[in-house]
Amino acid sequence: MFIKIILSYILGYLRLTIEGYYIERFINICKTNNIMIWNLKRKKDVQLHFKVRIKEFKEICQIAKKTRCKIKIERKKGLPFLVHKYKKRKVFIFLLILLISLIIISSNFVWNVQIEVEDNNYLENISEDLEIAGLKIGKLKSKINTKEIINKLRLERQDIAWAGIELKGTNAIVKIVKSDKKPDIIDENEYCSIVSNKAGIITKINAQTGTAKVKVGDTVKEGEVLINGWMEGKYTGIRYVHSKGEIQAKVWYTKNKKITYNVTEQTETGNIEKKYAIKFNNFKINLGKGVSKFKIYDTIENESKLKIFSDFYLPISIIKTTNKEKEEKQKKYNIQEAKNIGIQQLQEELDKEIIDKEKIVNKNINAYELEDGVEVYVTYEVLENIGTNEKIVF
Repeated sequence: MFIKIILSYILGYLRLTIEGYYIERFINICKTNNIMIWNLKRKKDVQLHFKVRIKEFKEICQIAKKTRCKIKIERKKGLPFLVHKYKKRKVFIFLLILLISLIIISSNFVWNVQIEVEDNNYLENISEDLEIAGLKIGKLKSKINTKEIINKLRLERQDIAWAGIELKGTNAIVKIVKSDKKPDIIDENEYCSIVSNKAGIITKINAQTGTAKVKVGDTVKEGEVLINGWMEGKYTGIRYVHSKGEIQAKVWYTKNKKITYNVTEQTETGNIEKKYAIKFNNFKINLGKGVSKFKIYDTIENESKLKIFSDFYLPISIIKTTNKEKEEKQKKYNIQEAKNIGIQQLQEELDKEIIDKEKIVNKNINAYELEDGVEVYVTYEVLENIGTNEKIVF
């Protein structure tokens, strides 16, 4: 419907008003004759406002006469009326033709790459990898081999399970399903031992198959065997197995940070300045001075690509640069303040790493005073299942 309305603007349309007692009959006859009327607005019971194409105006008049309705032209819209209005202005017509020609030519290129990753996951450097694979802004759509680009991308990256590319208008929509990295799984028929993947103190061990090499209370290092991949019987002797078991240990997560007494902090003053630029593909034109009047500031840049329809982008974008002024202030902490800041920051970092907070059994905090600050150490003791299978090589 939207495309039809745009086409109607190009061909020209009229805004009409009809009055009469048989408006419903008028609408029904229009539908029967496949006459497109839109933006219907009814006032009272005997008046109707609507739009219709120029070429169907004569037929509309005949239907209005048949249904005993009076018809009136309110407005004339579209390119034919616009050209007629400015027919003496040759420069305007030339520029209009030039603009339409540029739009038609630009429709053969890709001017935007839209990346959609399932569940809004983040893939690092995906835009750069797509460009290397052959999907570039400004490239002819006829030169883009989507299957070849997808194959190159999947060969380059191991974190993609599936990818698809759809060209709509001047927009290339890339849909990606991220793959989860799975640990190497040793076949059940392979002989293997269970080794520690973290250092810690064993709190529980249950060997289902295999022979436990450590016991509760033992301290183990990373890479140390926990359950051997063999069993020994009185009559069977030594036989090798695929080890299975559950091993729980107390492990440690430690972070440290130095907090100085004298620090320079930056705070926003509330003053901002906005600058604009126009970008034609890779060519940028600044609208105003490029140098900021602020000495210290943060910069936020937003680029908005111009488009006619939802997937018809143009090789033109508006860049808005916002500079937020900052000022520096000297601040001095005492020992306790510096210590508290360090503890808070380190705990926030550790809390992000440890998913199951209920497994935290203890928190150890140590602080050491230095000449210019405090060195803070925070250690979390956590109960975790440890151990990974390691194939036995004979």
